Amino acid sequence: MAWISLLTDFGLRDPYVGIMKGVIYAIAPQVRLIDLTHGIPPQDVAAARFALMTAYPYLPQGTIQLAVVDPGVGSARRGIALQTAQGYLVGPDNGLFGGILAHFPALRAIELNNSCYWRTPEPSRTFHGRDIFAPAAAHLANGIPLSELGDPLNPAELTRLDWPEPKLLPGGYQAVIQAVDHFGNCISTLPEQLLKGRSWSVWAKGTRIPAAPTFASGSVGELMAVVGSSGWLEIAQNQGNASQTLGLNVADEIWVEWI
Repeated sequence: MAWISLLTDFGLRDPYVGIMKGVIYAIAPQVRLIDLTHGIPPQDVAAARFALMTAYPYLPQGTIQLAVVDPGVGSARRGIALQTAQGYLVGPDNGLFGGILAHFPALRAIELNNSCYWRTPEPSRTFHGRDIFAPAAAHLANGIPLSELGDPLNPAELTRLDWPEPKLLPGGYQAVIQAVDHFGNCISTLPEQLLKGRSWSVWAKGTRIPAAPTFASGSVGELMAVVGSSGWLEIAQNQGNASQTLGLNVADEIWVEWI
């Protein structure tokens, strides 16, 4: 029995997620669905990229990851489906799969241009999630070969949305914030392995922030730098919102200083 994981920026107030599920079940009634999240900020491809990258290793082997955060819907951007060693990816070619592909390279890629596997030969210009992506995921769950869904693509030519690698400095590292989560924790591009064996603190927005082992370290309201569960350096605030307190947002620079 196949798994399909869903990630969108649709929220839950409107019926869009339920409509996509209905389309999937109509084609593949035996499939099992995972609602990864539908709370991605509208059109925020970078947030979708980070959420997918963080969650993908924990999905069941063979999962079909369907992701629809698609500000270019109806434009010339391609709809794609990819195969990795872990499973399949289905969605728009706008960079939202870049984080996954950095760790799980695409083995094969196709453009979803075979209308035989769309919900209708004349899909809506504003809801490809319903008319192209959900049907493609459902057909994959039914065992339809990837090659049947469209023409092959060179995986190296897919759109990528990658952050710059941390920059080594004489006294530490420069990195950027790649995501801000629901709690206001600011998650950087600096992985844990670059910090091991050193004592360090972080500078952000002119503020020095000490390293700490947990989110509960220090007093209420205190800022701290923590290695989070996904393995990246995060700036957090005990029972507070570090992003709001510091005015720190995605793409802002931070500096790690050896001490």
